[in-house]
Amino acid sequence: MKTDIEISQEVELKPIVQIAQKIGLTEDDLELYGKYKAKVGYETIQRLTNRPDGKLILVTSINPTPAGEGKSTVTIGLADALNQINCQTMIALREPSLGPAMGVKGGATGGGYAQVLPMEDINLHFTGDMHAITSANNALSAFIDNHIHQGNTLNIDSRRIIWKRVLDLNDRALRQVIVGLGGPVQGVPREDGFDITVASEIMAILCLATDIDNLKERLANIVIGYTFDRKPVTVGQLGVQGAMALLLKDALKPNLVQTIEGTPAFVHGGPFANIAHGCNSVLATQSALKLADYVVTEAGFGADLGAEKFLDIKVPHLSKAPDVIVVVTTIRALKMHGGLAKDQLATEDIAALKKGFSNLKQHIQNMQQYQIPVVVAINQFVSDTENEFATLSQLCQELGVIVKKADVWAKGGQGGIELAQAVVEVMNNQVSNYQRLYQDSQSIEEKAQAIVEKIYHGKQVSFSPKAKNQLKTFKEYGWDQLPICMAKTQYSFSDDATKLGAPTDFEVTIREFVPKLGAGFIVALTGDVMTMPGLPKSPAGLKMDVTSDGQAVGLF
Repeated sequence: MKTDIEISQEVELKPIVQIAQKIGLTEDDLELYGKYKAKVGYETIQRLTNRPDGKLILVTSINPTPAGEGKSTVTIGLADALNQINCQTMIALREPSLGPAMGVKGGATGGGYAQVLPMEDINLHFTGDMHAITSANNALSAFIDNHIHQGNTLNIDSRRIIWKRVLDLNDRALRQVIVGLGGPVQGVPREDGFDITVASEIMAILCLATDIDNLKERLANIVIGYTFDRKPVTVGQLGVQGAMALLLKDALKPNLVQTIEGTPAFVHGGPFANIAHGCNSVLATQSALKLADYVVTEAGFGADLGAEKFLDIKVPHLSKAPDVIVVVTTIRALKMHGGLAKDQLATEDIAALKKGFSNLKQHIQNMQQYQIPVVVAINQFVSDTENEFATLSQLCQELGVIVKKADVWAKGGQGGIELAQAVVEVMNNQVSNYQRLYQDSQSIEEKAQAIVEKIYHGKQVSFSPKAKNQLKTFKEYGWDQLPICMAKTQYSFSDDATKLGAPTDFEVTIREFVPKLGAGFIVALTGDVMTMPGLPKSPAGLKMDVTSDGQAVGLF
């Protein structure tokens, strides 16, 4: 069996100019990054503004398991299939992070014969967006420390600086560090730490900004810490939003690439869904909606994280909500949610499948709360049996939901034709009447409770003493009008990664809030979720290499 990279390296890529022509763009609309990658410039994006929107298809999934779900693969295969049935379609995906690529999760370009290309470029440095975000983030850190060193006219309390440095790699040794050691010439010593780049507020800002001016406004609103009398200090007070925007001016432009089958794809922005909002950029999604009749996009991790945040945080910044939501599942993963061990998943087990269906059922019903039609996609594995498929189909049909197989890993778009036809049928026959889960006018406590009750199906949300104090402070500052971005484990509806299936009667404890005023939301940290992951015992990077002629090896 060929690996993903072997499959991708056998594909004869089309020049990106030809791919752009499929969506009505010319070479003058592009900023080329070699033959197969390009960015779309601001003038072109502005020119598209008054065009009508196409249909929007959001792909999400059940809670991920080590058995794998293949959400990106289904997203790409579905788009290829839609094009095969003469529906002009584009993709809007997130960019991968080097951290999980070198760690255990892998890349984010799909798999098998449903991939975006050039996969090795996208999974590594791509067009440099991640590095630009890293540079802008760390430039702000340097400006903060320099301001304190040069006299600290803003009266910043170095013990209450909440802005961290970032690196686009998993490195647990950098979670907590001391900077400024070495005497007065080297700066003022203080505690600091590193997050992974995709957890930076700048990543979230890049993905929600609508143009350069909005980018600068959002950067200026970033809270970097507090004064000695506990007043917030912003980037605008430091006066460095212009310099940061300068570093990000090209990164803000969407990246255009292609699938194996030549479907145009915007791959742009990549906030994690368990510690940020987990969606690609507003600019990429919005531009795709103006260029294609159908746009397939995805939200990170399970629907309890990425899809909830797409619908409650991102959609208010888009011109439209999804017309349909596709929930991806696998029979293997459902059996694991039903208590079956990973080494037993190839064995037919109807009882475990029925028990694990509780996870899929809850995700379906959660998405239906938003008054958007739902379709279930079963990402096929060779170990799936007809009996298992029939059982799962019956369970979905009892909920009134269409379910279709997707064999896109092995067959590309051809393996997603039935799914594509079902998605189009649902969009033609059912109306999306998007309703948000909560309103901005509700309190932080009410928003958090709404998410815990309506999405996680927990009993209640509780707050640590620190979080309770922050609630009072945030209300005084007027920050309680912002949406909530829950930072939670992706593996469970609860804040306990070991509780699979559909647990109930649990509490979710918010241990701390982090204001992200530039992004426009408040992050609620739960459980032991970390903003700087570590590498596993056997990182994927150990298998990676490059040949003497520059070919990547071992990249999935």
